[in-house]
Amino acid sequence: MRPQFNHSKNLLILGLLLAAACGKKQETIHASTETITSSVYASGTVKSKGQYEVYSKVNGIIENILVKEGSEIKKGQTLIALSNKAQSLGFENAKLLANFSSTEGNQEKLNQAQNELDVAKLKMENDASLLERQKKLWASEIGTRNDLDQRELAFKNSTALFNASKLKLNDLKKQIEFQSKQTTKTAAISSTTLNDFLIKSEINGKVYSINKEVGEMVTTQMPVAVIGSIQNFYVELQVDEYDIAKLQKGQKVMVSMDSYKGQVFEAIIDKIYPIMNPKLKSFKVDAIFTKQPSNLFPNLSAQANIIIEVKEKAITIPRAFLIDNEYVYLENKEKRKVKTGLMDYEKVEIVSGITTSDALVKSIQ
Repeated sequence: MRPQFNHSKNLLILGLLLAAACGKKQETIHASTETITSSVYASGTVKSKGQYEVYSKVNGIIENILVKEGSEIKKGQTLIALSNKAQSLGFENAKLLANFSSTEGNQEKLNQAQNELDVAKLKMENDASLLERQKKLWASEIGTRNDLDQRELAFKNSTALFNASKLKLNDLKKQIEFQSKQTTKTAAISSTTLNDFLIKSEINGKVYSINKEVGEMVTTQMPVAVIGSIQNFYVELQVDEYDIAKLQKGQKVMVSMDSYKGQVFEAIIDKIYPIMNPKLKSFKVDAIFTKQPSNLFPNLSAQANIIIEVKEKAITIPRAFLIDNEYVYLENKEKRKVKTGLMDYEKVEIVSGITTSDALVKSIQ
């Protein structure tokens, strides 16, 4: 008889629990009229305008670092100097060759060639005069045919000498001009190469980071510093490919940062990059501050909500009360289809299907 008593007792407890459950009233809500905002979330990083990593054009050993982290710099200012002794010697040698090959450096050769031409010209003119005189004598039957032939031969030889001297002078001028241009260009190339050992800034701005020390080796693949604007900053955001079609230039962005907890700063979309990062499945978007914190640093982490649309006096319900994205349960256990509109993380707009007078429940028991 004792087991039967225990069984009856268990049934009694179960019945009391069911009765309590049936008697518990479900939570009901009514749709409310309020403003709803549709936005896209994105994470990102604060960047200084014009921020870039500085690379060396050549491999080398750091001889001197001419700026410090935090220094303000001007465009073209030298940041780091690399050792360039061999290149300096090459440049000096190229300058010597350029000076040696210049017109001024070869003036004596040019003067000598010009003098030879002048002498050859005088001789040619003199032989021409003597030939003309001999012809007149021969016409007057004075002198011999041999005398006339000798004068003609002398004139031909002096003419050939004059032409050769003239050609020699012209060739010398061309040679000197060519060598001068060639060595000048070689010196210019050497100067440019020498200048490559000076790492300079491309912008007016600030040195945010120096990655090397004096005596260390640098290569063309390794950044040696980071520089950027002093005051102008923007946020580089990563937007999921699912949301990119909703974005357009000029949309408002609400930015929050861990370094400014509890504060929100306004920005607007300035640029949408048209290619997706295949690894991250995201697009890069730049947003410039319209209300910027007084003290910012590059590479601060940031979170942003990009405002897509704002609607006032919208009928909304909590998203937890929306079933399968298109139904709600009424208090009278009716499952009703609704049309939704804007949606945020907590609320969803109901365009049609219910009014603020309808009582809703999460589920039908």
